[in-house]
Amino acid sequence: MLVAERHIIKKGHRFCAEIDNLSWQSKNLYNSANYLIRQNFIYGHGYLTYNQMASLMKKTEQYQALPAKVSQQVLRGLDKNWPSFFAASSEFKSHPDKFLGKPKIPGYKEPKKGRNLLVYTIQALSKVGLRQGFVKLSGTSIALPTRVAERIAEVRIVPKCDCYVIEVIYEKTEQFLAPNEKIAAIDLGIDNLMAVTSNQPDFIPFLCHIDKFYLLLFEAYWLYLKRLLYL
Repeated sequence: MLVAERHIIKKGHRFCAEIDNLSWQSKNLYNSANYLIRQNFIYGHGYLTYNQMASLMKKTEQYQALPAKVSQQVLRGLDKNWPSFFAASSEFKSHPDKFLGKPKIPGYKEPKKGRNLLVYTIQALSKVGLRQGFVKLSGTSIALPTRVAERIAEVRIVPKCDCYVIEVIYEKTEQFLAPNEKIAAIDLGIDNLMAVTSNQPDFIPFLCHIDKFYLLLFEAYWLYLKRLLYL
C-alpha cells in the first residue's frame, strides 16, 4: 500500500520561497491549459484530450518553467477534473433534484494568490540524492532527508493556507497479524478502571479497580511536577 512521509514547510523555512514559486508556476500552467480546454469546449469544438493539450502547451513559457515531467503531471491533474464535470453534467440531466445547481465547468485558480499542486515522479528525483538518503527535486535546490529513499513512488508539493506539505509517497508492505483464536476484550470505565473478558470458555471475567484515593494522590503529584516545569 502507498503511505506518505510528510515534511511541513512554513514561512521562514529556507526552501519556502522556492517552493512557493514552483507552486505559483504550476498554477500558471494549470490556468493556461485550462483556458485552451474551456475555449475549445465553449465554442463547440469538443474536449481537448491530454495528448492534444500537452502538444499545444509544450513550447509555451508556462510549460517550460517547470521540469517536463512535472509539467506533464500538472496537465494530467487538470485532465482528471474535466471528466468529473462531464459525469456530473450527465447526472444533472437525469437527476437534477440531486444538485443545488447546474455543474460548472472547471474554473481558473486565482491569478495572484492561487497556487497549485506539484507532483514529482521518481524520474524527476535526483538518483544521487536518493542514494545519499535525500529527496532532491529536479531543477531545484530543494533537498530533504528521507528514511524511505529505496521505496519512493513520487513526491507531492501540496499548498496549504499557511504552509506547504511535501508528501513523500512510498510503498509500505502490509503487515498482517498471525491468526489467533484467543481474543480478549477490554472496556474502560469511570468507577472501575476496566472490565476484561475473553472468548475462552475457561477465562473468568474480572473488574480492575483502583482506589480513588490513589488516583487523587497521583493527580496531585502530577500537578506538582507540572508547576515545577514552569518555575
